[in-house]
Amino acid sequence: MYQISSMEKLINELTKLPTIGPKTAQRLAFYLFKLSKSEALKLAEAIIEMKEKITYCKKCFNISEGDKCFICNDEKRSDLSICVVAECQDVIAMEKIGTFRGRYHVLHGVISPIDGIGPAELKIKELITRIKECGTKEVILATNYDIKGDATALYLAREVKPLGIKLTRLSYGLPMGADIEYADKTTLLKALEGRREF
Repeated sequence: MYQISSMEKLINELTKLPTIGPKTAQRLAFYLFKLSKSEALKLAEAIIEMKEKITYCKKCFNISEGDKCFICNDEKRSDLSICVVAECQDVIAMEKIGTFRGRYHVLHGVISPIDGIGPAELKIKELITRIKECGTKEVILATNYDIKGDATALYLAREVKPLGIKLTRLSYGLPMGADIEYADKTTLLKALEGRREF
């Protein structure tokens, strides 16, 4: 379009980001072009540092800069309650509430046959192992209220219920089709407080 290959390359790479279409990618590319070289380098260095330092927690699969994330390293947290979420962003959203003192388990997706994602592609086996090893008393299902989130919750219920522990799901305040990641603090607090047996 601009007959400038470096600009085209940047725009093409930006369109690969979620929710970024060609027009937004173009605006971002021109914004980045207007940055000073030192500002652009800071952004590039931050991306490289993130890619080099951040990995997944070996216990809960949240993002971490070490073998265990800050939540799994917190000795004041309890293994008696595990909140199961689909993505790492959901942990951040739930933590904004500031009242949950249990642990998390990140599945890294939801069951979606149309996308080729079945239970084997998620961290479900690791969750079951964790529940057995940690003496967990309650599992809170915090998946989105949509078809994929419901399918995942139902599958997890089938796997967890035979273990004889309390199984609940976030309820009050979360509308159908809403993403937990975008819910406000009060809505999530009410959903956590109003959870019911699943």
